[in-house]
Amino acid sequence: MHLISAAAAGAAGQNIDVAVTFINGLVEKAVAFLPSVVGALAVLVIGMWVAGRMRGLVRKAMDRSGRIDQTLGGFLSSLVYYGLVALVIITTLGVFGVPTTSFAAIIGAAGLAIGLALQGTLGHVASGVMMLGFRPFDVGDFVEAAGKSGTVKQIGLFTTELATPDNKKIIIPNGKIFDDVITNYAGYPTRRVDLVFGVSYGDDLDKAKRLIGEEVGKETRIKSEPAPVIEVDELGDSSVNIVCRVWVEGGDYFGVKWTLVKAVKERFDAEGVSIPFPTRTVVQESAA
Repeated sequence: MHLISAAAAGAAGQNIDVAVTFINGLVEKAVAFLPSVVGALAVLVIGMWVAGRMRGLVRKAMDRSGRIDQTLGGFLSSLVYYGLVALVIITTLGVFGVPTTSFAAIIGAAGLAIGLALQGTLGHVASGVMMLGFRPFDVGDFVEAAGKSGTVKQIGLFTTELATPDNKKIIIPNGKIFDDVITNYAGYPTRRVDLVFGVSYGDDLDKAKRLIGEEVGKETRIKSEPAPVIEVDELGDSSVNIVCRVWVEGGDYFGVKWTLVKAVKERFDAEGVSIPFPTRTVVQESAA
């Protein structure tokens, strides 16, 4: 019995020695690895703080410029932030001893694969960034883009929303807009109204021009500079066409156009100036 107890005590002592040796080894490794851990944590904490600060500074700088859309400002500031976060993570892994070269290669390959898979969508995003940066039109402008016309309601990174004159909602991918011709009817503060009035070949052309000029002079929304133009423009099949060109504020375009058309028609009727319209004469020959 005494011998068994002594053997058990010896085995227990050996186990304790093994455990102590193992713990001492762990402590030595931990002490050797501690600077790397502290350095990695310092890089991670400081790097994340710097990334957040840079995002805020970029966003404030873009907001102060007044020329960059808020959507674009948020996108670019987030892009800067996540780019810095990725750099911080790679640096932190490098401090831990992870081979960052192969890690960066893996990230690059994954990014390439994702880019190829989403090339259409990313193309729309790139077009959205270009549109928000160069501003071919703003929210509230009446435009024609990608074969559609309407008032711009929203410009996003992927799509642009238009509202037609009869209030239909149209959503167009930005890639189609940026790759096509864009007509911005509100791009300049003033617009020219072009009207054509046809009179009979037997009417007094000078009288007709004078009547049009008098109606133009009554419209206070028409600008004096550039001066209105009223001239005989074309000898048509059934009428002599007189062109009338006046300049107005962009918002007054349709109001002035409709008012002038109605006013000139009523004035011609009152003054006996005829407005011809196409007629067809049918000649029927009798059988011999």
